[in-house]
Amino acid sequence: GVVRVLPIGCITKGRAGQDIVDMKEMADAGVVALSDDGSSVPEYKVLRAALESAVAHGLTIIEHCEDAELSAGGVMNEGELADKLGLKGIPETAEEIIVARDIALSEMTGAHVHIAHVSTHGSVYLIRRAKASKFAVTAEATPHHLTLTEECVATPSKKAKADSSAKVNPPLRKERDVKALVAALKEGVIDAVATDHAPHAEYEKQWGMDRAPFGVIGLETALGLTLGLVQQGRVTLPRAITCLTSAPAAVLGLPRG
Repeated sequence: GVVRVLPIGCITKGRAGQDIVDMKEMADAGVVALSDDGSSVPEYKVLRAALESAVAHGLTIIEHCEDAELSAGGVMNEGELADKLGLKGIPETAEEIIVARDIALSEMTGAHVHIAHVSTHGSVYLIRRAKASKFAVTAEATPHHLTLTEECVATPSKKAKADSSAKVNPPLRKERDVKALVAALKEGVIDAVATDHAPHAEYEKQWGMDRAPFGVIGLETALGLTLGLVQQGRVTLPRAITCLTSAPAAVLGLPRG
């Protein structure tokens, strides 16, 4: 009775990226935002139509920013560590290209675009510029992207060459990305902390990096990890509490009480 559960609808029918949903019907049914989370809307014209419809019905579009062609087959952050482990990487550019596109389309349509689970310093740069220009753009970061790096994928275990429990999408990045995200959270460039909670059975995560599903638990650790940033003096307590409570509500235009 103390937790509000608010539905987010799909942007496109069946999350297929082709035909936008009836947003009036969605809004009337009570959705608070729209997202094809797990994938971005690939076609520019489709996303433009979705943004224009979202403006007409007072809805926020939440984008998982990933160029599927650039990230195809990737299981961790692209770079020296991925090469060392013999794993296909997901480049930072795969996220940043879509962030840049979505910001441009937000400016074009006047629609509110919310960037989910930001993971790179380049995305932070783009979002900071968009906010300085007063575009209708907001963003979030996850507890794991604010505190962990790609090094978590490496494991000393002789049974596996990499730890698939740290396989997430977007992938854990480098220390410079973590620092950029924390600084952006402190400044307000990143508006909120959102868990991107994606639990999986232990046996699924034991399938190895190539077969294990993307995702990690987030609800149980979000408060502790965020307060860890406070204890380190990297974020103030009031800012941390805001990012976990009233800021997500503000992003969606909801009452903060």
